[in-house]
Amino acid sequence: MDFIHTIPLTWYLVVSAILFAVGVVGVLARRNPLIIFMSIELMLNAVNLSFVALSSYLRSADGQMFVFIVLTVAAAEVVVGLALIVSIFRTRRDIDVDDMNLLRG
Repeated sequence: MDFIHTIPLTWYLVVSAILFAVGVVGVLARRNPLIIFMSIELMLNAVNLSFVALSSYLRSADGQMFVFIVLTVAAAEVVVGLALIVSIFRTRRDIDVDDMNLLRG
Protein backbone atom coordinates (compact mmCIF):
# COMPACT_ATOMS: atom_id res chain seq x y z
CA MET A 1 0.00 0.00 0.00
CA ASP A 2 1.37 3.41 -0.96
CA PHE A 3 1.20 5.68 2.05
CA ILE A 4 2.51 8.69 0.16
CA HIS A 5 -0.64 8.85 -1.94
CA THR A 6 -2.86 9.28 1.10
CA ILE A 7 -1.59 12.86 1.31
CA PRO A 8 -2.07 14.94 -1.85
CA LEU A 9 0.99 15.95 -3.85
CA THR A 10 0.24 19.64 -3.42
CA TRP A 11 0.75 19.38 0.34
CA TYR A 12 4.26 18.04 -0.16
CA LEU A 13 5.01 20.82 -2.63
CA VAL A 14 3.60 23.48 -0.28
CA VAL A 15 5.73 22.21 2.61
CA SER A 16 8.73 22.15 0.27
CA ALA A 17 8.06 25.74 -0.82
CA ILE A 18 7.70 26.90 2.79
CA LEU A 19 10.98 25.22 3.78
CA PHE A 20 12.71 26.76 0.78
CA ALA A 21 11.36 30.21 1.66
CA VAL A 22 12.57 29.86 5.25
CA GLY A 23 16.00 28.93 3.89
CA VAL A 24 16.07 31.96 1.59
CA VAL A 25 15.12 34.26 4.48
CA GLY A 26 17.88 32.68 6.58
CA VAL A 27 20.48 33.29 3.87
CA LEU A 28 19.41 36.88 3.23
CA ALA A 29 18.74 38.01 6.80
CA ARG A 30 21.53 36.42 8.84
CA ARG A 31 25.21 37.34 9.04
CA ASN A 32 26.53 34.24 10.79
CA PRO A 33 28.13 31.82 8.28
CA LEU A 34 26.95 28.78 10.22
CA ILE A 35 23.34 29.95 9.98
CA ILE A 36 23.84 30.67 6.29
CA PHE A 37 25.15 27.15 5.67
CA MET A 38 22.26 25.65 7.64
CA SER A 39 19.83 27.72 5.57
CA ILE A 40 21.42 26.51 2.34
CA GLU A 41 21.08 22.93 3.57
CA LEU A 42 17.43 23.60 4.40
CA MET A 43 16.89 24.85 0.86
CA LEU A 44 18.56 21.75 -0.60
CA ASN A 45 16.42 19.48 1.57
CA ALA A 46 13.29 21.33 0.48
CA VAL A 47 14.18 20.62 -3.13
CA ASN A 48 14.90 17.01 -2.22
CA LEU A 49 11.44 16.72 -0.67
CA SER A 50 9.84 17.93 -3.87
CA PHE A 51 11.98 15.55 -5.95
CA VAL A 52 10.94 12.55 -3.83
CA ALA A 53 7.27 13.55 -3.81
CA LEU A 54 7.15 14.06 -7.57
CA SER A 55 9.14 10.88 -8.14
CA SER A 56 6.67 8.88 -6.10
CA TYR A 57 3.69 10.59 -7.74
CA LEU A 58 5.02 9.85 -11.23
CA ARG A 59 6.12 6.32 -10.20
CA SER A 60 9.66 6.92 -11.41
CA ALA A 61 12.94 6.47 -9.59
CA ASP A 62 14.69 9.30 -11.41
CA GLY A 63 13.91 11.92 -8.78
CA GLN A 64 15.05 9.67 -5.95
CA MET A 65 18.35 8.98 -7.72
CA PHE A 66 18.86 12.70 -8.22
CA VAL A 67 18.33 13.21 -4.48
CA PHE A 68 21.37 11.03 -3.79
CA ILE A 69 23.46 13.25 -6.06
CA VAL A 70 22.19 16.40 -4.33
CA LEU A 71 22.91 14.91 -0.89
CA THR A 72 26.46 14.04 -1.97
CA VAL A 73 27.10 17.56 -3.22
CA ALA A 74 25.55 19.00 -0.06
CA ALA A 75 27.81 16.87 2.14
CA ALA A 76 30.89 18.02 0.22
CA GLU A 77 29.72 21.64 0.48
CA VAL A 78 29.34 21.34 4.25
CA VAL A 79 32.81 19.86 4.66
CA VAL A 80 34.49 22.59 2.64
CA GLY A 81 32.38 25.38 4.15
CA LEU A 82 32.96 24.31 7.74
CA ALA A 83 36.69 23.94 7.10
CA LEU A 84 36.78 27.51 5.78
CA ILE A 85 34.78 28.81 8.74
CA VAL A 86 37.06 27.07 11.25
CA SER A 87 40.15 28.37 9.46
CA ILE A 88 38.84 31.95 9.45
CA PHE A 89 37.79 31.69 13.10
CA ARG A 90 41.24 30.47 14.13
CA THR A 91 42.99 33.39 12.47
CA ARG A 92 40.55 36.23 13.21
CA ARG A 93 38.41 35.06 16.20
CA ASP A 94 35.44 36.58 14.36
CA ILE A 95 33.29 35.10 11.60
CA ASP A 96 31.08 38.02 10.63
CA VAL A 97 30.11 37.81 6.96
CA ASP A 98 30.30 41.59 6.48
CA ASP A 99 33.99 41.58 7.45
CA MET A 100 34.90 38.80 5.02
CA ASN A 101 35.68 41.27 2.24
CA LEU A 102 38.78 42.26 4.23
CA LEU A 103 40.31 38.87 3.37
CA ARG A 104 40.92 39.82 -0.26
CA GLY A 105 44.57 39.71 -1.15
